[in-house]
Amino acid sequence: MTTGAQVAAPAYQPIPADDVAWLGTGPVPAAPYYDPAWFELERKAVFLCNWIHVGHVCELPDPGSFVRREMEFAKASLLIVRGRDGAIRAFHNVCTHRGTQLVSEAAGRQSKFSCPYHMWTYGTDGALLSAPDFEAFHVPKKDCALPQVRLEECGGMLFVNFDAQARPLREWMDDYAERLEKMPVARATTFSEYTYEIDANWKLTYDNFQENYHLRFIHPRSGGAAIGADNQFGYPASVGFCGPHRTQRIWSNPAPELKPFQRQASMKGIPALMRRGLLDLPHGRDYLAFFPNLFVIGTPTQPFSHTVYPIAANRSRGVVRVYWSGEDADASETFAREYSLGQIRDIHAEDIDMIERGQRGLESGALRHIHFQQMEALCRHLFNEVDARVRDYARETGESV
Repeated sequence: MTTGAQVAAPAYQPIPADDVAWLGTGPVPAAPYYDPAWFELERKAVFLCNWIHVGHVCELPDPGSFVRREMEFAKASLLIVRGRDGAIRAFHNVCTHRGTQLVSEAAGRQSKFSCPYHMWTYGTDGALLSAPDFEAFHVPKKDCALPQVRLEECGGMLFVNFDAQARPLREWMDDYAERLEKMPVARATTFSEYTYEIDANWKLTYDNFQENYHLRFIHPRSGGAAIGADNQFGYPASVGFCGPHRTQRIWSNPAPELKPFQRQASMKGIPALMRRGLLDLPHGRDYLAFFPNLFVIGTPTQPFSHTVYPIAANRSRGVVRVYWSGEDADASETFAREYSLGQIRDIHAEDIDMIERGQRGLESGALRHIHFQQMEALCRHLFNEVDARVRDYARETGESV
């Protein structure tokens, strides 16, 4: 018999400490968050031999579509192109004549790429098509193709790897490859983006977005949907680990105190999500963190990715993208989408000052160690994975740590 009374949402159940005790509980060295020598080892042991997110297939809809990506950690500029055969490839953005960068535009569409210095011209497959007075060089054209970088795709997302011997992308992702393909990003046809540069180490920046311990203190106005009476710090509902990667199920307040503007934006966006079948996708509250520097959230009303690229020991760049399926059908949908990106930017603006303050504090050298509590398990897991790779690399090469 129905009484009309609402069924109370189950109370939040904290994650048992024993579930994450295997990660360790002791202090963590502070130097890896600011030491240039350690950063150089990370660059070689982590970023030059793992899959790094660089874009999405929807950016390259047609043959000749291209994007340019600056990879400071590799001291490289990449030209990512969809060829006439439909394949997407990544090349070093360098003319094989004398190294001049071919492309300065961030993105575009071209049937060929010509060096502005001496007009060596390449096809969308990287092959050298022509060069003035080429016979004088005494070298075959096939030996002058653009140098290629490994590129693979999963769930619509594009990744590059500077290590020619690295495992294939899907093998490296393990069980998370299938999860990614069931997230909204895999159906995306467009996205909204903003980038930022921050005076902070990439790990310190990234860690801010994989722990919720801080929500109550610096997001009291914007983080209301993620904290509640029985979960005052917005801790995750669950966490999981898969090799170097990790995940958490974002806890949602069953009765959030939404402002009228927030509620209006949400209600205007939901009909579009229903039409596109996005509300029924699994992993809607899941956060997938792919080693070393990408995370993806599957929330249908705000599906976004965040990639943190290292620039220096104390500087990084973040790229945040909110993904959409289909063009805006009407003004209401445009409003909902714009609000979604704006809300992320507003929340992030509250984080940046704290992250930079943390970097300045660590660079003072006042601390030899920092501390992670059990609900900052994802932060500790990232540190452990980076630390292990750096130390393995140092042992193999004889470099000092």
